[in-house]
Amino acid sequence: MTERTARPPAVAGQFYPADGAALARQIEDCFRDARGPGELPPRHRTAVRSLRAAVVPHAGYLFSGPIAAHAFGLVAAQPPPETVVVLGVDHYGLGHGPALSDRAWETPLGPVRVDHDLVRALARPPLQVDEAAQAREHSIEVELPFLEYTLPRPQIVPLQVPFAPYDELVHTAQVVREAVADRDVLLLASTDFSHYVPAATAERLDRLAIEAILARDPRALYETVAEHDISMCGIAPTTVLLAALAEEPLGCRLLRWGHSGEVERMRDVVGYAALALERPGAGAPSVK
Repeated sequence: MTERTARPPAVAGQFYPADGAALARQIEDCFRDARGPGELPPRHRTAVRSLRAAVVPHAGYLFSGPIAAHAFGLVAAQPPPETVVVLGVDHYGLGHGPALSDRAWETPLGPVRVDHDLVRALARPPLQVDEAAQAREHSIEVELPFLEYTLPRPQIVPLQVPFAPYDELVHTAQVVREAVADRDVLLLASTDFSHYVPAATAERLDRLAIEAILARDPRALYETVAEHDISMCGIAPTTVLLAALAEEPLGCRLLRWGHSGEVERMRDVVGYAALALERPGAGAPSVK
């Protein structure tokens, strides 16, 4: 296998259907779902893109797909970016620091191109290209079919961010900020929130983390998650996203919070949220 051989899907048939037609139908079901936007994305895009970044969940589509659809509906409704940088989690500990991928990623909907030029701009310490670190990870992969559904021929940069001390995450964010400057880039941070706690506990804890994201305060988010022992798996990529955009005049709004117990009855749930970071003039905040 060479560096440019496409990465095969690791969780097709588990987190989402392995058949392309079935996958497209499930994505549409996510948009139509009562927990989602309730309708398919618009067929026509606005003239200006206000969406700068989003925080999106990455669980199985049955559970988190409708929540994610709120953010991807905004992607579909606005002019497509040149590149989407998807900041993911290192669930398996296979990486040795922030790991980039420099090859196309396959999904049942087809291959997703990688922006090799932006990968080269990002590939400086502590970031490095590490395909092996990405081999089993699902947090980036599950976002890609939504991008394929909502964008014409999307182009991505996958960046897996392992948990690290706050100052190290800020260093990663600085590299990201400098690399995407003057480029037409949309940033996504892939994360779920509280894991396997009662629904009321998930809502209470997740609201603490969400308030820090809404305030666009990466240090407050990092310290809140640590202080309250919130099992937010994507604390590292979300911290990097907030720190990378800290100097930009953006608003942040919560699109939807929910949990897995809304789908199936269960004692302990996983929390999910979709949030949008937008340029001024994006419209009034809304929470569902």
